[in-house]
Amino acid sequence: MALSSIRKGKESPTMALTFLLMLLLGHLSNMASASRTRMGGSACLKVSPSEFVGAVREVIHLLGDVTSILSKFSGGFGNFRLANAILDCVDLLDMSSDELNWSVSATQNPKGKHNSTGNVGSDLRTWLSAVLANPETCLDGFEGTNSIVKGLVSTGLGQVTSLVKNLLAKVDVPHHDVSHSAGEDRFPSWVKPGDRKLLQANGVAADAVVAADGTGKFASVMDAIIAAPDYSMKRFVIYVKRGVYNENVEIKKKKWNIMMIGDGIGATVITGNRSVVDGWTTFRSATFAVSGRGFIARDITFQNTAGPEKHQAVALRSDSDLSVFFRCGILGYQDTLYTHTMRQFFRECTISGTVDFIFGDATAVFQKCNILVRKGLQNQKNTVTAHGRKDPNEPTGFSLQFCNVTADSDLVSFVNTTESFLGRPWKMYSRTIFMQNYISDVIRPQGWLEWNGNFALDTLYYAEYMNTGAGAGVANRVKWSGYHVLNGSNEASNFTVAQFIEGNLWLPSTGVAFTAGLMV
Repeated sequence: MALSSIRKGKESPTMALTFLLMLLLGHLSNMASASRTRMGGSACLKVSPSEFVGAVREVIHLLGDVTSILSKFSGGFGNFRLANAILDCVDLLDMSSDELNWSVSATQNPKGKHNSTGNVGSDLRTWLSAVLANPETCLDGFEGTNSIVKGLVSTGLGQVTSLVKNLLAKVDVPHHDVSHSAGEDRFPSWVKPGDRKLLQANGVAADAVVAADGTGKFASVMDAIIAAPDYSMKRFVIYVKRGVYNENVEIKKKKWNIMMIGDGIGATVITGNRSVVDGWTTFRSATFAVSGRGFIARDITFQNTAGPEKHQAVALRSDSDLSVFFRCGILGYQDTLYTHTMRQFFRECTISGTVDFIFGDATAVFQKCNILVRKGLQNQKNTVTAHGRKDPNEPTGFSLQFCNVTADSDLVSFVNTTESFLGRPWKMYSRTIFMQNYISDVIRPQGWLEWNGNFALDTLYYAEYMNTGAGAGVANRVKWSGYHVLNGSNEASNFTVAQFIEGNLWLPSTGVAFTAGLMV
């Protein structure tokens, strides 16, 4: 029976959902078996392109079926939190469909204009990893809702996850170009020459000007974003004049290549206070959220002022592939920076928070950033990172290089009585490396914290290389099998800009200064 033929009557929501669940389970089973028969070999693939594309298209169809069911309950039965969770899922599955369509396009036309880096293998692994992350984020949003909708969604998305893991395993690990790995103060090569000039220029000709005092064309940031063209291959520059902009901003997936320039950290401030305690999902709590690919921000502060007592409260969330944040402030408490998916680069940013304040499943590099650990709730333990890699075939992880990890002003007097750590494993294959940073005594000697008992301690990958400072000593670090002290440059170089985020292929065009390799 077609879903559209379900009659509207006096059935209870539970009966209707149960019926839909039965339909969905049958369809998922058929789709899964079909996909398993279509896998089969080529350049960056372990199977033929046609077989790979066929399997991807099956997942796209499956996502469409799940979305059509979810959309029937968009009101969340009048429950604000549930409605937000459903909205998250619809948006996340929509992004997944786009990412899968990019994968089809790149496989069929490796030199197509929409490909990100020119390295198809790297692109495919990045995009499929995002598709893998999205269903779990969808499910996370239902925590505390006690709704049958979660059961319906988890069944379908479990099938999606299984199929995408299978697809991810069919993509070869790409060869990295390390020919420029020693360059200092360069931008990764996915940053185009024109963008490089824009990022380094003092005066920029803007396509749109936002001013809180009324001297620009737009009074709000969101209005300027709405005016930007969709799917633009040309850079669209928005200048946001100094001022405080109290608004929640979302740059949707169709807004490509937006560049936002402010007047400096603390001068141009975009602020909000959404939190999980107040009924928002973590995903939806972001003051500033960007999904459109190729986003660049310079000289802006993004903050969430909800405070530690409101728990998860995101200042900045990014799903923007090949995005750059240069000289930006990202300020909050718990879950400040949600690097949700894709390849991201942060340079000379100030990032503050308490619990898991840099988290997500992106492939992200942080260079020359100030990482400030703040004072949270009483007896609360601070963790700088919580990476969310779920599968060993994902290329994702966090790399922090040339950063300063110190206590923020409100924590300085409480360093001895507050436990702070470099990170903890949010998901099974959590991956984070700290290399060539200054780490103060804010970090406890053991360095890292468990998530829950022995969870992920053998499967995670945490590493440290050539850090300095009172908190950088490794003699008393954790003894987990997944933790490593790197003594040579060979392994550490895998987490540099050039190799980890294919930086030499895209960052130079943005104009953001970067170090491609290890500082000699």
